[in-house]
Amino acid sequence: MAQIGAAHGLKGDVRLRSFTEDPQAFAQYGPLETEDRTRRLEIESMRPAKDAFIVRFRGVADRDAADVLRDMKLYVDRNRLPAVEEEEFYHTDLVGLVAVTTTGDLFGDVVGIHNYGAGDIIELKIAGSGETVMLSFDQKTFPAVDIAGGRIVVDPPAEIIAKDDGDESAPDAG
Repeated sequence: MAQIGAAHGLKGDVRLRSFTEDPQAFAQYGPLETEDRTRRLEIESMRPAKDAFIVRFRGVADRDAADVLRDMKLYVDRNRLPAVEEEEFYHTDLVGLVAVTTTGDLFGDVVGIHNYGAGDIIELKIAGSGETVMLSFDQKTFPAVDIAGGRIVVDPPAEIIAKDDGDESAPDAG
């Protein structure tokens, strides 16, 4: 949903980066939870800033308390999110899908979705070898997503296929 960045000022504010389609939507779903679910954070105030928001959480009153929150990833329970249209999905829906090639052959499983700032990346565990690869989540590489069918279609780059076939000279795409 979001990730806390550096402290901002002396009164407990933090920079917060949103990963929701509507960048301000994270504030609509109630308290945010840390990844380990040990802490719930309620937004007391927020304002936009360049590429982020400046947020103050209830009970975080100084820079030291804000520094403790740095780099925490924040989540909400799935049941608090709005329903999606038939052709839409949340990233969490992709984890666990079986990945098949455009010819229907088993490729592996989706084990994670990442975003390091340049777009979404899908992490796949390759069937048989157990190795993982990270591929850009775009229409060319992933031409079809079938949530109801439990699969995602992947058209992996040639160097990934060559590496999977045992060509050790192929470059690493991840």
